[in-house]
Amino acid sequence: MPRLELLKNDENPQDFDPTLLAVKVEEAARRLSIGRTTMYGLIRDGAVQTVPFGRSRRVPVQVLIDYLNQNMQTGNDHAAA
Repeated sequence: MPRLELLKNDENPQDFDPTLLAVKVEEAARRLSIGRTTMYGLIRDGAVQTVPFGRSRRVPVQVLIDYLNQNMQTGNDHAAA
């Protein structure tokens, strides 16, 4: 199976840090090209797992990759309306 790339063609490679293990919810939404509200809907519905860090939450990058791979294989649409 091909490896999913989370860097868009028009993004500056200096703005993308592949060493990050977890990102803010807003960054996770940006990487999936969805809105912040939709991202929070995926989290609320349990489709995307997060990790608490103090008063904030982070989305593990591997969770984003797993979510995309799962939805590519099954064709499920967990996106919030």
